[in-house]
Amino acid sequence: MGFRKDFAWGAATSSYQIEGVGKKSGKGMNVWDVYVKEQGKIYEGHTGDIACDHYHRFHEDVAIMKEMGLKAYRFSIDWSRVLPEGKGKINENGIAFYNQLVDALLEAGIEPFITLYHWELPYSIYLKGGWMNSEIVEWFGDYAGLIAERFSDRVTHFFTLNEPQCFIGLGYLNGVHAPGLKAPVRDTFQMAHNVLKAHGRAVQMLRIRAKQPIQVGYAPTGAMCYPETESPKDIEAARQQLFAMEDLTNWTWNVAWWSDPVLLGHYPQEGIDKYEAYLPPITPNDLKLISEPIDFYGQNIYNGKCCRMDEDGHPQIVKRYEGFPRTANQWPITPECLYWGPKFLQERYDKPIYITENGMSCHDVVSLDGKVHDTFRIDFLARYLKALKRAVIDGVDIRGYFHWSLMDNFEWNYGYSERFGLVYVDYRTQERIWKDSAYWYRDLIWENGESL
Repeated sequence: MGFRKDFAWGAATSSYQIEGVGKKSGKGMNVWDVYVKEQGKIYEGHTGDIACDHYHRFHEDVAIMKEMGLKAYRFSIDWSRVLPEGKGKINENGIAFYNQLVDALLEAGIEPFITLYHWELPYSIYLKGGWMNSEIVEWFGDYAGLIAERFSDRVTHFFTLNEPQCFIGLGYLNGVHAPGLKAPVRDTFQMAHNVLKAHGRAVQMLRIRAKQPIQVGYAPTGAMCYPETESPKDIEAARQQLFAMEDLTNWTWNVAWWSDPVLLGHYPQEGIDKYEAYLPPITPNDLKLISEPIDFYGQNIYNGKCCRMDEDGHPQIVKRYEGFPRTANQWPITPECLYWGPKFLQERYDKPIYITENGMSCHDVVSLDGKVHDTFRIDFLARYLKALKRAVIDGVDIRGYFHWSLMDNFEWNYGYSERFGLVYVDYRTQERIWKDSAYWYRDLIWENGESL
């Protein structure tokens, strides 16, 4: 028993984090192109203007993926690269770039998984109100239709949105990501509702314009929860806590508010009660649009919270002990989350699951022997993937795993100070160096995870 024979062993990236702008590429500006130029917003003033120069080096990067044995590659299309104003005139240079990338992947035997939106909001759309403007539902739908028209003859797997918890929460609630606003809480709920309607419209347009049968999914995130012991009480505490509503100061960081409407057709009642004073009008037609049927569910999972049931029958988060293991960017190492998270998600939503991101930041350096010995990442992956395999053995329908990330890249407000890649990037020369974990992952793919 173990991973299915057609398990999608993959890696993931996003456009702004790796592509670079590309000289004379015709790309329009997105909110990140603008935000990174503001003083003091990004670590040491780093920008994604060049990043990994994937725009010019994608053939080299696809060759690396092929040699690594990847079965699938999840990447995002920069909305502003194909539609510089977000709508209207098409940039054929941008379309050509992604066409070449898709063709190179298919030639290498790698399945392309396209993400429509990994935070690349065209600046022109932002100036029209962005996610606050209800017209964005149709603008995003039109963009999705264009992508279906141009790529669905060869690409069959699409994700609509990546991590709305982050691009609304970090971009508009606490303001550390582009566009860097601290909007009124009421506005963030309006944006969230528009985001979910845009997702539904994109699902419709992808299917309407598709050249062949396609599969469509959605890739949110959130901290998973796992039980302190495997007693029924603690398991129930973890289940309840995973789908609980956060306080208003951090309200976007939850699972159920973003996924219940998509998969169950309604917002969670706890959230309706808790957030009532801030909610926009929500109509039956809105919910019908938001819950447009999808084929699979993606979840980005990095860590989780340990939970127990207290004496009064309420879920309680267990305090982490002193010296708890952490990654280089101080995220807790909790492999249990890759067992219990998918298990609880499938119980609630009953959809095939892809782990759309998982990985860790390490203090990676090129050693005297010219190699990158990231033993911590190998240990991390072995622990997490062993937990994922347990979920598969216990009957959770997990179709694939995408490591974050294929290569080191621009990590948003952290700039280039964090390294998540299987492949080391020397940003001075753009040299790619396989880390030890890349070889380890290659071998794991070859044996389909049997040794875990």
